Amino acid sequence: MGITELLLNILRIYTFILVARALFSWFDPGYRTTIGRILYDVTEPVVGPVRQVVPSTGGLDFSIMITVFLVFILQRILISAL
Repeated sequence: MGITELLLNILRIYTFILVARALFSWFDPGYRTTIGRILYDVTEPVVGPVRQVVPSTGGLDFSIMITVFLVFILQRILISAL
């Protein structure tokens, strides 16, 4: 397994974590539970800067969706490098 494949696997896992955070926010919006806190702590270093660039519109936060899209683009770039 090369470094590119390892990075692709990490990005795939991170995408699932981002989706889990988005879904989990419906049930625990304050991230008070242990799982919610872990999801928040793992994803916020990437989602936070995106949120600063793209503010919420009408109370909706699109930062996680945009982050997933950016991770998808990064995956495509890595795949094309293979």
